[in-house]
Amino acid sequence: MQVPAAFAAVVLIWSTTPLAIQWSSEGQGYLFSVFSRMVLGTVLCLLIVKAMNIPLPWHKPARHAYLAAALSIYGAMLSVYWGAQFIPSGVISVLFGLTPIVTGVLAVICLGESKFTPTRITGLILAVAGLVVVFGADFSLNEKATQGTCAILLSVILTAVSTVWLKRTNAGLSPVAVTTGALIISTPLYALTWLLFDGQLPTEIPMRALSATVYLGAIGSVAGFILFFYLLKNMEASRATLLTLITPVLALLLGHVLNSERVGVEVWLGTAMILIGLMSHEWGDILLKKTTQRS
Repeated sequence: MQVPAAFAAVVLIWSTTPLAIQWSSEGQGYLFSVFSRMVLGTVLCLLIVKAMNIPLPWHKPARHAYLAAALSIYGAMLSVYWGAQFIPSGVISVLFGLTPIVTGVLAVICLGESKFTPTRITGLILAVAGLVVVFGADFSLNEKATQGTCAILLSVILTAVSTVWLKRTNAGLSPVAVTTGALIISTPLYALTWLLFDGQLPTEIPMRALSATVYLGAIGSVAGFILFFYLLKNMEASRATLLTLITPVLALLLGHVLNSERVGVEVWLGTAMILIGLMSHEWGDILLKKTTQRS
């Protein structure tokens, strides 16, 4: 798969994930929901590894890669599921738009990636300002929403640390192997967490919740993680996370259409700011260099 196609696919998957997370928890505890999702994802990944005869090594670099990925799949994902109880699905995706900034800073410090030039900084500031515009008009923080927001911000930090850690391991593994190894580590942790803090089997699972759980297990956990780890293998860590600046707009629109969450004029203004910011971050230095050479 080409990198642009993988990038677009991850954007679509991650745009639908926050809403699917909320739906999957209907009629059942969020811990059982995320545990079920990971069990399904693990089984599917093991079948893929077996069918395609993909190596799944457990030497030291591989273990470090699996642990790095598991930090995102377990730590960051668990924080999202908890926070999703208290804030709208679109806002979750909006807050995740902060991921490139945290990842970029860590990547400069830990990986020696391209430093933040004035053009790139301007682009990120403009993009984040667009995110603020998108949800700032109507989003007020009560006590529960504050807790949910803090949980999502913790997830952002854990995702950034996981991304940079995985990039630093440079284990050279297949994205399928990384996903499978991380799920093998994460799923027992989810089982233990569910048993300790809930342990109740749902008496009845609504069809929408069941469908959302299957979607998250098959598409969100398997396809989404595999494609993201593929991007991380072929791109700088700070650039791979730029997709979190695009997904909020689609997530908000889906929340409006499918979950009756409000979308107003600020969405379109924020969208324009996000896209301009992304273009400045990605191509601003190149355009500035060409302009300088011509003059």
